Amino acid sequence: MELRKYLLPGLISVTLLSGCSLFSGEEDVVKMAPLPKVENQFTPQTAWSTSVGDGVGDFYSNLHPAWQDGTVYAADRFGIVKALDASNGKEKWKVDLSQKTGFFSSNVSALLSGGITATGDRIYIGSERGQVFALNTSDGSVAWQTKVAGEAMSRPVVSDGLVLVHTSNGMLQGLDQTSGAVKWSVNLDMPALSLRGESAPVVAFGGAIVGGDNGRVSAVIMNQGQIIWQQRISQPSGATEIDRLNDVDTTPVVVNGVVYALAYNGNLTALDLRSGQILWKREIGGVKDMVVDAGRIYLVDQDDRVIALNADGGVAIWRQSDLLHRNLTSPVLFNGYLVVGDSEGYLHWINTVDGRFVAQQKLDSDGFQTEPVVAGDKLLIQAKGGEVYAITR
Repeated sequence: MELRKYLLPGLISVTLLSGCSLFSGEEDVVKMAPLPKVENQFTPQTAWSTSVGDGVGDFYSNLHPAWQDGTVYAADRFGIVKALDASNGKEKWKVDLSQKTGFFSSNVSALLSGGITATGDRIYIGSERGQVFALNTSDGSVAWQTKVAGEAMSRPVVSDGLVLVHTSNGMLQGLDQTSGAVKWSVNLDMPALSLRGESAPVVAFGGAIVGGDNGRVSAVIMNQGQIIWQQRISQPSGATEIDRLNDVDTTPVVVNGVVYALAYNGNLTALDLRSGQILWKREIGGVKDMVVDAGRIYLVDQDDRVIALNADGGVAIWRQSDLLHRNLTSPVLFNGYLVVGDSEGYLHWINTVDGRFVAQQKLDSDGFQTEPVVAGDKLLIQAKGGEVYAITR
């Protein structure tokens, strides 16, 4: 059964019981807020833009550019991966990871979905086909390719000689960074219904902290692949199946021994890193990654409010509610401003002090789904149609 895109844009999975009914009575149509009028205090500039294949279209994807040592890496869903000069966007190399089917047949899409992660002399990308690729940064050649337990929807995370991959069927797997061999697997459990997308783990003090589709945050010892604690931050509740969704799809953030995690239909929760005990929680739900900086938490909630809170207690400092249901990306801090993209292809620049808009920029008619990426003095963002933009302040 397919859920309406305007209710949970691009995020609904996947594991639905046959013949189930998620709605009763009239369906509520959620309307996108009109574009707010902004008097730009400065004019962001496009340093360069270039196409990387056909993008992701209307499919949910966590593909976004990566930046390292003056090179931008970007990919499309079909399997095109490019390395671009960060200064001007010119192509350094290009590879195609789509499946070859025969001399006269078209290639089959690689369904790339999770990544890109760049570290050392390799980049890492996952796919909906359950494949994880490690490519050499020098020329894009495949260093290794490994079959994992399920769709690799989240960004691979590299630490301590391991590549950590959280798959769509609730498995966290540790792959050998050199060979790609699966070293261990941990089952994080899966409910019958979940959002499409998975939490990428965050690494701290030899442990991987990751959110699960069952409303829990788990800490796993990386060298053993064993769970050391689990904490539920969201309880299923409500009259409908959608109301009872409680996935923790955001990447937890660890600052000064505190884990910050966010659940859909649930809570923003602060946990003790060592024990997993709850320090405080606030009734805020969301599926977009957060920013924690200088004692503040910046997040986008599930209705697309942009919110700033005090990291010590979760007290709200400001709320920006003029972008409701515009399907915002995760926020990012760039040159002292908070920046989010939306599904109509706008970038919104927000003052971190009071939440007011300081600039607005229309870039792409296909719109944005994944968060901007800071690349030195540039801000990178990839549109759903495959165009990559480098923005300067």
